[in-house]
Amino acid sequence: MRVPKFWISCSTLVAIAISSAGIAVGQVIPINATSPKIELNGTSGGAKKDASCAGFIAEAPNHTIQVADDVNLTFTLKSAGQPALLIRSDSGKDFCVAADSFSEGEIKVPGRWRKGAYRVYVGDRANGRHAYTLAITRN
Repeated sequence: MRVPKFWISCSTLVAIAISSAGIAVGQVIPINATSPKIELNGTSGGAKKDASCAGFIAEAPNHTIQVADDVNLTFTLKSAGQPALLIRSDSGKDFCVAADSFSEGEIKVPGRWRKGAYRVYVGDRANGRHAYTLAITRN
């Protein structure tokens, strides 16, 4: 069976786009005490209205962070609109911080993070959709 060249080209382009995208949304990102700074990008907001401070979020987390050891980390989110950062631990605890009018779209959440999985949602309180950068650094 002959496969048209057009389909081979399309599948090649998709493979290149996926491989060059870096860390994909939905991928589990491992972090331990020696991890370097991690920068993640995506689009804030979504169709689901969250009851906490996050506003509108996606159905699935934007990112999942797997902390291998108890570690001091800072999550820094930069985005336009009215961003909010919601971090849900596997123990059921929520951490939600919204940007205010003085932060110019930047949110910082420092703390001691225990070993476990954390689901990270980047919401928008005004139901907007904006590009964001989320940096995770060791303190």
